[in-house]
Amino acid sequence: MIKFPGWRAQNNEGPPDLDEVMRDLSRRINSMFGKTGGNQPGAQPRRPAGAEANVPLLPIVALVFLIWLASGFYIVDQGSTGVVMRFGKALEDTTEPGPRWHLPYPIETVEVVNMEQVRRLEVGYRSSGEGSGAKTKIPKEALMLTEDENIIDLQFAVQYNLNNAKYYLFNNRSTDSAVMSAAESAIREVVGKNKLDDLLQKGLADTSERMQAILDSYKTGVKIISVSLQSAQPPEQVQEAFEDVNRANQDNQRQINEGEAYANDVIPKARGTAARLLSEAAGYKLKVENEARGNASRFDQILAEYNNAPEVTRQRLYLDAQEQILSSTSKLVVDQKAGNSLLYLPLDKLINSSGAATVQQSQSVQSLNPPTESGAAFDAAQTARSRDAFRSRDRESR
Repeated sequence: MIKFPGWRAQNNEGPPDLDEVMRDLSRRINSMFGKTGGNQPGAQPRRPAGAEANVPLLPIVALVFLIWLASGFYIVDQGSTGVVMRFGKALEDTTEPGPRWHLPYPIETVEVVNMEQVRRLEVGYRSSGEGSGAKTKIPKEALMLTEDENIIDLQFAVQYNLNNAKYYLFNNRSTDSAVMSAAESAIREVVGKNKLDDLLQKGLADTSERMQAILDSYKTGVKIISVSLQSAQPPEQVQEAFEDVNRANQDNQRQINEGEAYANDVIPKARGTAARLLSEAAGYKLKVENEARGNASRFDQILAEYNNAPEVTRQRLYLDAQEQILSSTSKLVVDQKAGNSLLYLPLDKLINSSGAATVQQSQSVQSLNPPTESGAAFDAAQTARSRDAFRSRDRESR
């Protein structure tokens, strides 16, 4: 049976005396570091050095020192940057990806910053959870005032990463708050310079450059990747009124499109008609000019003939005028020698009807009886006798 120091058996059974165990442990520790326990009450005399186990201190100190030095090793992942701080102050150089070493704590500490991680910030709303699609609106962030003094509800998301680890660690307390403030400032500036209808129809212009300029001025170490507009609509209280306005605008645009389509159909036809009239007018102009030049030339020729023979030319002009006038009027034949009786003969109609009947009769006769030499001579004689009769009548009337 193994007995511990301070073991005190009672009737060969029972627990050890704890006070005695603690005193014995204290004596052993004091003896290890060269201290005696003579001043303590109940202390036992020091045992000889050969009876105690020698404990080497230098190897223990060396082992602890090596462990302390080994605690300075760290690894920087790909896409990250390490910032070493000596007594809380950042060193000039940053560490690149790979295994690195710095003086252990408390002399130096290191902060590893992920530079390529894409962070997302929602302005005007908050997503309830991944995959759920539910959103919680934040009116304080979403409602903005436009140039025409209307209110618009804008919800957008900003994606960003880091471009300077030192600025990110030491120049701002909350990166999300800095990015949100810059995003709201840039968006409100753009909204305040545009009208409500333009924002609802055309959307929001890209404001990433403006946000980046604000963040760079504060040296936040943030790089804006994109600004995506999620929703742009009027406030819920006036949503129906704006829908009525949108429907009216759509009707207006539809009527404008119909008018433009009608104009595109009518204008080419009108231009074609105008071109045709211009061409006809140019042809008429050329015709009139040519007729005028021809009449002028004829008048010059008549004047030359009139100067040579005035009487003959005058008589010829008179006969031509009478022929032109009488050709389009009805004729009245009055026989003064036969008595007072008046005879009206519509010679023009008789000539037309007799001419048509004569033509038909002559065609039928010619078809039945081919012309002969005796018949042709008879027709010539008949024509000569009728001419002599007309000439004699004309002389008597004169």
